[in-house]
Amino acid sequence: MKKPVIFSVDDDPQVLKAIRRDLRNEFRDDYRIMNTESANEGLEVLLDIKKAGEEVALFISDQRMPEMEGVAFLEKARVIFPEAKRVLLTAYSDTDAAIKAINDVQLDYYLMKPWDPPEEKLFPILNDLLDEWQAGYIPDFDGLRILGYQFSPKTHSLKDFLSGNLFPFQWLDVETNEKAKELIALHALVAKDFPAVVLDNGAVLKGVTAETLAESIGLNPRAKEELYDVVIIGAGPAGLAAGVYGGSEGLKTLLVERRAPGGQAGTSSRIENYLGFPSGLSGADLSRRAITQATRFGVEFLSPQAVNKVEVKDPYKIITLTNGSVIHAKSVVITTGVDYRKLDTKGLEQFTGAGVYYGAATTEAAACKDGDVFVVGGGNSAGQGAMYLSRFARKVFIVVRKEDLTSTMSSYLIDQINATPNIELVPCTEVTEAFGENERLTHLELSNISNGQKNKVEARAIFIFIGAKPYTEWLGDLIIKNDKGFIATGRDLVQFPDFKKKWKQAREPFALETCQPGIFAAGDVRMNAMNRVASAVGEGAMAISFVHRYLEEI
Repeated sequence: MKKPVIFSVDDDPQVLKAIRRDLRNEFRDDYRIMNTESANEGLEVLLDIKKAGEEVALFISDQRMPEMEGVAFLEKARVIFPEAKRVLLTAYSDTDAAIKAINDVQLDYYLMKPWDPPEEKLFPILNDLLDEWQAGYIPDFDGLRILGYQFSPKTHSLKDFLSGNLFPFQWLDVETNEKAKELIALHALVAKDFPAVVLDNGAVLKGVTAETLAESIGLNPRAKEELYDVVIIGAGPAGLAAGVYGGSEGLKTLLVERRAPGGQAGTSSRIENYLGFPSGLSGADLSRRAITQATRFGVEFLSPQAVNKVEVKDPYKIITLTNGSVIHAKSVVITTGVDYRKLDTKGLEQFTGAGVYYGAATTEAAACKDGDVFVVGGGNSAGQGAMYLSRFARKVFIVVRKEDLTSTMSSYLIDQINATPNIELVPCTEVTEAFGENERLTHLELSNISNGQKNKVEARAIFIFIGAKPYTEWLGDLIIKNDKGFIATGRDLVQFPDFKKKWKQAREPFALETCQPGIFAAGDVRMNAMNRVASAVGEGAMAISFVHRYLEEI
């Protein structure tokens, strides 16, 4: 946490030197001591302090200064930091002005010069004033602040990106939040600047995207090496496990992620069946632990960066990123996982990111406070999302086409949902249309599959969890995939007619190897995967053992 500031101004260099010395001797452990000889310069510095998100606890100003009187300075400073305590330094002849200032600018105290000894005439007074200030001081948020509109796809994308990458931030709605309005005035922001991000050093990024924000917050946008032993594409549970094992076993390892670590599991509000965590853990917590572990082993993490294509030039793999940069690797592990399927319903697409969300329950839950929200889907992701949303929303409705959840959701989640009073199941129902106003979702049309009855309901938001499709389009024809886009590996490859055309090795493919030697797949992106966090972690670790065997061949 940043130290509050004690700010003094006096045009007499000797007096300023004395007050600076005494303040540092007594208060430097708990406060930042700042001073200036110029009142006008001091007011400019105060604006910089404000923009940097710092607080001034105490002003000390001399009364007789050529640029302006001390009372005038304190009056102007009070506009910038209204809660700071104000002390005036006076000579005997200025006591009338000081007494008048008590009423005019709510002066807290005036001190006669000189104040020797400070242990008797200065420190007790200032300590009392600072104790009083501390009693009412609530530190401002010390981190990134996003300014934008609540129902804005661009703003949602930023919040989702920062949440996924485990960066703490404060979201401020420019239409309703008073702190947002203060920052808008302070930085002279206008509508075209949103979404804007105020960094912890006070700098402002206007009209920012996840890609432009990444470098400013310390994420690595470019690879540091020319050649890697293994490049892992995708930082879900399988990719993170592969990274940990690759790094720990001495491989020069690069992990590339297009959005944020954790994949779909990383967005889960609670994972309760992961071995070793009897009380469960959030997807964000699992991702944080894994990234910390991987970087400790020297794994390089590149984010947010997407891979555009992979080419094979034996024995090397040439990886081209969407920004045009090229990475060379001896082996590749594909762990890109799956994306949520889109619900093809009239009206939904135009409100995506503005009331319609795919797997974003943890990011947008707070915006659902005291409203009615709908969850579409009957799987575990939908159940976990509904449980998390129930802590914020007035009512959560789970919309499913089946009569109940027993065939699609784990029993422990069904029990939790049944025990939560503000969650209601809406069976045999589908969403047939979405309506909105001012570019945001407001209502949904629900249709009963059994009798065709339609019902238009008010909706603060809809969260859609209707299954997933593999993220493999970018691979083109390089890798054999099944008709649903999942990557074929190991013995499953022999059932595809193109296998012999692509595989030109004397040996059979390793269990997680694709039709291209040295390119492996693990986790949900792989054909016949188990779709469990634990199995994805196991496959990621196992992929590295096959990478070692492959590297021994080349």
